[in-house]
Amino acid sequence: MRVIYDWRLARVVDADNQIIDELYWNRISTKNLVDRLSDLQSGRLTPEAFTLKERFPESTIDSLGALSDSEWPELSDEEIQKFIEASTRLAKRGVAESSGDIDRRMDMLVSANNELRSSWTTLEARCIEWTGLFLSDLDLDEQRKKIPEIVSQSKSINDVAKEFNVSEPIHQPSKDEWNTINSQAQSVVNLANQITTSEETIRALANDYLPSLSALMGPISAAKLVVLAGGRERLARMPSGSLQVLGANAAMSAHRKGAPPPKHGAILFSMPAVSRSPRWVRGKVARYLAGKASIAVRIDHFDGQKLTKEQVSEIHKEAESIKNKFPKPPKRK
Repeated sequence: MRVIYDWRLARVVDADNQIIDELYWNRISTKNLVDRLSDLQSGRLTPEAFTLKERFPESTIDSLGALSDSEWPELSDEEIQKFIEASTRLAKRGVAESSGDIDRRMDMLVSANNELRSSWTTLEARCIEWTGLFLSDLDLDEQRKKIPEIVSQSKSINDVAKEFNVSEPIHQPSKDEWNTINSQAQSVVNLANQITTSEETIRALANDYLPSLSALMGPISAAKLVVLAGGRERLARMPSGSLQVLGANAAMSAHRKGAPPPKHGAILFSMPAVSRSPRWVRGKVARYLAGKASIAVRIDHFDGQKLTKEQVSEIHKEAESIKNKFPKPPKRK
């Protein structure tokens, strides 16, 4: 025997699909239907299915049986309307509840920040090159940070030349072209301000949600690591070896085709202890820090005692000592 059910009906059927018993839900209201659909999403039985299971303890639960039963009663027009209303409310409830999911909010923040930085990088490079096209005496490397701000505040390319104390251009941009250059520079400045605000928000959220990991790696790197892992819980349950190579997608793909395995991912590499280490010792330092980062995120997720400044300092000192133990590259065999 099987118990098959949907949100409004439950049946017990025998091996020949003959109905032995059934129960209908008669007090249908939109509010109660929302709760019932939510329970079904969570894998719970309806009260009718639970009652039938108690009546026939030897029966088995078949939650999908109603979908394949050709004789299952169709919904009335009123039931269809209530189901649509309840489904809509349930979807809205799910969206509202998701705003309390800090992992998703962090994902939104980090992703938005990455998109802002990507746009800024492209626009900033264009602004620098465009200005340098007219002001050939301008040192684009030395003055790079100042160029967008000066251009955005100037009324003409000659004003820019005066600000940087270089020769005015022989060929002047047209009024429309200058307006476009000026607008581009303003966009670069505005994006830079947005990035600053975005990163301040990420730091505040990460310091609260990932205090130990943020203290060890910095809040921005901690947030990026959690987003790459798909959430704090997933990162906390991840082996340190997997954490070590998060962000090394291209290298992992090449490894599957025969290349050497990556020693670290982009996030760990952003830590000075790794990026400033000689290439032959980076893997050792990355492995050590990945282990400590794995412990830190577990402390955060399982409400352990937050890492102290002294403990973080000791970890970084140990990372430096690893680097000092291998001052020269190993001899090739």
